[in-house]
Amino acid sequence: MEKAKFISEQNIKFLLHDVFNIESLTSSDYYGQHNRKLFDMVLDETLKLAKDLMWPILEEMDQNTPILENGEVKVNPAVREIMRQCGEGGWISAGFPEEYNGDQLPVLFVSACRFIFWASNYSAGTFPDLTAGAARLISSFGDQNLVDSYLPNMLAGKWQGTMALTEPQAGSSLADIAATAKSTDKGYYHLSGNKIFISAGDHNGVDNVVHLMLARMEGAPGGVKGISLFVVPKLRPEESGQLVSNDVVVSQIFHKLGYRGCPITELSIGEQGDCRGFLIGEANKGLFYMFQMMNEARIGVGLGATAIASAAYYASLDYVKQRTQGRNASHKNPDLPQVPLIEHADVKRMLLFQKSVVEGSLSLLMQASLYADLEIIAPNEEKEKYSLLLDILTPVAKTYPSEMGILSVSQGLQCLGGYGYCKDFSLEQYYRDARIHPIHEGTTGIQGQDLLGRKVLMQNGKAFDLLINEIKDTIKRAMSLNQLNGYAFKLTQSVDILYEVTDSLIAIQAEKGTESFLADAVLYLELFSIITIAWQWLKQAISACKSLDSCKSKSAILFYEGKLSTARYFFHYELPKIYGLKMSILDSGDVTLDIDPDAFK
Repeated sequence: MEKAKFISEQNIKFLLHDVFNIESLTSSDYYGQHNRKLFDMVLDETLKLAKDLMWPILEEMDQNTPILENGEVKVNPAVREIMRQCGEGGWISAGFPEEYNGDQLPVLFVSACRFIFWASNYSAGTFPDLTAGAARLISSFGDQNLVDSYLPNMLAGKWQGTMALTEPQAGSSLADIAATAKSTDKGYYHLSGNKIFISAGDHNGVDNVVHLMLARMEGAPGGVKGISLFVVPKLRPEESGQLVSNDVVVSQIFHKLGYRGCPITELSIGEQGDCRGFLIGEANKGLFYMFQMMNEARIGVGLGATAIASAAYYASLDYVKQRTQGRNASHKNPDLPQVPLIEHADVKRMLLFQKSVVEGSLSLLMQASLYADLEIIAPNEEKEKYSLLLDILTPVAKTYPSEMGILSVSQGLQCLGGYGYCKDFSLEQYYRDARIHPIHEGTTGIQGQDLLGRKVLMQNGKAFDLLINEIKDTIKRAMSLNQLNGYAFKLTQSVDILYEVTDSLIAIQAEKGTESFLADAVLYLELFSIITIAWQWLKQAISACKSLDSCKSKSAILFYEGKLSTARYFFHYELPKIYGLKMSILDSGDVTLDIDPDAFK
């Protein structure tokens, strides 16, 4: 096991305080009870918990996977302790309002804590995070009885929360779910059906599991308009306080490529005719409610992907600093001592790629989190602005870290050479763990269609225009700095390309229809994402430049210079990729639509 560095605490504090000015949120009544001292103290405690409890069992959870035995899923014994400490310590309830005994911490700060947990051990961090998301949905849309019955034990880490959406025959197409809910006159519904790929869908690390489950009532409209949302516990609480079986059975656990420490289950619902589900909110509005948790989960997937890439980056960085191999290209004398790998230009390139992906992605995710906070505290007339900005960034914040995180971990593995491919080093596990994220919570294809087909067009492009205005504001600030005005100009050119491609695709939709319009939505998402990350790197570069002016510490100077070097790397190596994407999108000629399926031989 490499030494326990999986994140940069200095970078997290730089983003929180210098780039996003989290202290400004505390001027609001909602977050007014917090201050920088508290933020730094909780961050230190988060890092301590991650290092002491989650990081030491990273390999163990991967190697000793959950098992299904006598109908019960058995996980690593440390899961119960993780859930207990995350509950008692307030990490599950950290972002909840005080009315639920939460700490009412900013989303921006809670995201930083989630990132730390996931970087230390992605599987371990998923248990409390899923529970927080499920509890938040109940608190948002459930009645007081549901809140009283479920939230205390979920926020205490005694009960697990899940999302139970996917079904074998439907996959990502939620319009085709077949789970049914039959009404009774007793305040509950009888549910039946099957659900698959349910993360933490059952395990012995908690006393109960609470599923938030989508199902269709009898007589409901077809498609997504007829979906309702239910609380479906594994064990249902009776009025006496006793927990009794609720006819939810684990039929199998899936054996996975990575992310092995958290069980993914298939559930059989209501085989004995007595699975009771409790309606959340109104009938047939289930998907609307569930999108709160799904969108939060999409940001979470991006955070998880970034966290794994971060851990891989620091593992590879540690290796290349210690491992000596070869000599500088200009030195031909074989009697000279070998140099550390980090001395080689191509190794530096791979490290810069990883650093640009990890720190660019984390900045974007914190930007999205800040918009979530501003939506909470802004005056009513400004709430829509931040809601729209968060909406349009969500598919980007989910996808760029997920797709590029895999490539980042791959470059980390490459830094180790043959050793990276061996189980003796953690890069092999990180590479496997990272692969789930482009699939989780809507595939990359779904995110591309969401961005181009919905988010860019909604309200006549209002969200798109708002985001461009945010980017232009950053460009304007960078133009006043001699070190950055060249990069500000490059980003201005990139925004022009984004306008051109977007307008051309809208014209294609009018001329050829929706299928041609969306055929290359994933490429559009990639182009959009690169420009968005360039924006984040320009923001970080502005803060780094300002800090350098007054900085005297050698360590701090190196940190800020590293920021500026990574920003330069991104603008010179990554941002130019948009020109090829532009060409592919506008000149594809419907290649993917025109090919006959039978031509694939």
